[in-house]
Amino acid sequence: MTATLENDLWVRRFHPAPSSAIRLVALPHAGGSASYLFPVSRALSPGVEVLAIQYPGRQDRRHEPVLDTVAGLVDGVFGALRPWLDRPVAIFGHSMGAVLGYELGLRLQQETGRPPVRLFASGRRAPSRTRDERYVHTRDDAGVLRELARLSGSDPRVLGDPELLPMILPALRGDYKAVETYRAEEGRRLDAPVTVLTGDSDPMTTVDEARDWRLHTSAECDVRVFRGGHFFLNEHAAEVIRLIGAELGRKLPATPAG
Repeated sequence: MTATLENDLWVRRFHPAPSSAIRLVALPHAGGSASYLFPVSRALSPGVEVLAIQYPGRQDRRHEPVLDTVAGLVDGVFGALRPWLDRPVAIFGHSMGAVLGYELGLRLQQETGRPPVRLFASGRRAPSRTRDERYVHTRDDAGVLRELARLSGSDPRVLGDPELLPMILPALRGDYKAVETYRAEEGRRLDAPVTVLTGDSDPMTTVDEARDWRLHTSAECDVRVFRGGHFFLNEHAAEVIRLIGAELGRKLPATPAG
């Protein structure tokens, strides 16, 4: 398989697995990057090939314009994934990544006729559940950083480094704008099972809001609650990876495709 440079920019295969029978598209949170998903790729390889997505405006793509709409991000991800759709695909996304994963699943379903085999929606309330809250992306830099610190989503040393902040703030603000201005289209359902992962003390998502993911699928919806806040993944990484591996293992044929 040959991938273009544009696809390479979006799709990071940290552990290529040419004999895997299934691929997992992994979508980072707001302000996040593909490298956050390196441990997932390492743990699931070679049975599952992980395609970690790198959004524009961060790390090695920091000089590219930030995409600040969910539609724009999904367009970019879907276009980059086209060479990788020769095998069944599952999707994992955390926080903003869960929203992108849902919309990406709908796009796959609509344009290829093949929905993902499963969506893992982590750290995000159901698309139909909105809140009346002040948008983070409209705050000044200090306000954006306070929100990030509140969610414990970044190393405190990064938040206090005046040289690093200009590199992360544009992407962070753009990501917040994308997810905060997103509104799900009513009546659309994903024809794929959904596994919802949530923290029991996440200030961004209550367990009740997480359960409403069931309204967005025509298949089963399983909700798993972990102890912790918005980034419960950091404390439960091994458990979450085992869960993903077990779910996808049920989709694997007896002999992986060569």
